[in-house]
Amino acid sequence: MADVKDLTIIGGGPAGLTAALYAARARLSTLVLEQGLPGGQMATTDEVANYPGFPDAVSGAELSDLMRRQAEEFGAELELSEVERVAQEGDEFVLATTGGERRSRTVIIASGATHRKLGVPGEDHLQGRGVSYCATCDGAFFRDQHVFVVGGGDTAVQEGTFLTRFASRVTVIHRRDQLRATKVLQEKAFANPKVDFVWDSVVEEVLGDQVVNGVRVRNVKTGETRALPGEGVFVFVGILPNTTFLHGFVDLDASGYVVTDAELRTSRPGVFAAGDVRATPLRQVATAVGDGAMAAVLAEHWLEERS
Repeated sequence: MADVKDLTIIGGGPAGLTAALYAARARLSTLVLEQGLPGGQMATTDEVANYPGFPDAVSGAELSDLMRRQAEEFGAELELSEVERVAQEGDEFVLATTGGERRSRTVIIASGATHRKLGVPGEDHLQGRGVSYCATCDGAFFRDQHVFVVGGGDTAVQEGTFLTRFASRVTVIHRRDQLRATKVLQEKAFANPKVDFVWDSVVEEVLGDQVVNGVRVRNVKTGETRALPGEGVFVFVGILPNTTFLHGFVDLDASGYVVTDAELRTSRPGVFAAGDVRATPLRQVATAVGDGAMAAVLAEHWLEERS
């Protein structure tokens, strides 16, 4: 008979690790299943400068390690496995993973979301060294510099306008000849003297060796390519929630995010969701940590009511 945990957390990012800390402190037998690096996207962030308690900033890798160690010191277990499927058998949840079957009395889904990438040369190599997917996180690092924003939807235009607080110039690169963002956001961007546009164009390469020094763009109508100098590239071409393994198990919205109520309960009793994987207006380390703490406490209460 497989060991049955009180709580299994799918995902070891800030939401999952915080949930593990709170659950382990409550003396719940707790397992975290993480398919990649403990810390998730946070672990690959060069500097986290907006998380309370670190006025001089902290590397994402260091903060991830601190969170992991703290959870493990209270008894949480971390296993590097990918969850492929989740089902329910009676009062237990069965998780099929690359490391075998795991069983649990309750589950927190904290599998996060992944920024859609451009998939061009230089993007991965220069991530965290000029390439970013979060203006709120990294905008302040580009004070008085020229940055590019790739995309034409609400997020791209809104974040591009936000970047004008720091950057000397923001160039929006869009594959069409008009934006997809709502009119109000468009009007604000067009009225901002720091914002200019490169229309009908796609980024074919992010330029730079150790740091970004420009982009190579191609006009989709003429085929012409040119190099544009600049110090930062902010990519806003979509976010993909990591929920493919959940189809048919809990309700997802039209974009694939887990639907929760105000107490982070999913459509399936005993299953909660926290962090970037759920439909939420803000995706930051601080909000993920808050979600993780609340989900763990509510999962504990759920178990107590059934003991």
